[in-house]
Amino acid sequence: MSDEAPTAPEGRAIPPWVMTFADLMTLLMCFFVLLLAFSEMDAAKFKQLSGSMKEAFGVQSEIEVRTIPKGTSIVAQEFSPGKPEPTALNMIKQFTIDSNKNTLDAINREKRDREDMEEQARRIRAALREEIIEGDVAVKTEDMKVIIHILENASFESGRAEVRPAFIPVLRKIAGLIDENSGAVMVSGHTDNVPISNQRFRSNWELSTSRAVSVAHELLETSPLDDSRFVVTGHADTRPAADNNSADNRAKNRRVDISIVRGSDHVQAEKLTIEDELLGANMRKD
Repeated sequence: MSDEAPTAPEGRAIPPWVMTFADLMTLLMCFFVLLLAFSEMDAAKFKQLSGSMKEAFGVQSEIEVRTIPKGTSIVAQEFSPGKPEPTALNMIKQFTIDSNKNTLDAINREKRDREDMEEQARRIRAALREEIIEGDVAVKTEDMKVIIHILENASFESGRAEVRPAFIPVLRKIAGLIDENSGAVMVSGHTDNVPISNQRFRSNWELSTSRAVSVAHELLETSPLDDSRFVVTGHADTRPAADNNSADNRAKNRRVDISIVRGSDHVQAEKLTIEDELLGANMRKD
């Protein structure tokens, strides 16, 4: 085999790099055919790829700059912004204003009711000053209630449910201090833990309830409130004010409580009344 280089038809020799160049062109053509066969045509990506090939092979061109060059991003090209939806700010703002207004109204109403309760408690303490000093009556406030404790030593005979005649003026004085703005008036009877069983009362339940009814009747004689606002309950020894471990403490437990609930719309009064009745029912079951 001859080592001489091939010659052209005119007799000129073909340079050796022509074969290498031909092989390279063939491979490049196959490469681009495969790219076209295995991928979708994307003008942006194709342009970017062709630019990379130009840079790889040293092909450069001068472009006249008329605008500031801007960077491009595949992410930015693929990004599709969603349709903007307007936010109903007016509705939210209106709701927030109404909510704050209702909250402030409730706070102001509760503050006003509490001030009225404290004022009523002061008037009751001033009117019952002598009875409080003698230890026959005690006055305190709890939540939205003014509670008047009527002890047995001045109001009832031992084992009896009739109010002593000397104490009736005190009850009528208390009735005059209950104003129209009061809610429910809860009259509850309480005893100590010493059992009672006679011809009149079978248990402390009956004694405490009968005493509460007697006090309620005296209050209704002069109270400006309708009798539908009164709630009468008997709790026997289930709610002691002190431990039944001494004669003095047992005397504190033998009492009738008058709870005057404050509230302009009586919602709080009704709630406290229902809770009081349910609590008494649960204790009786236990």
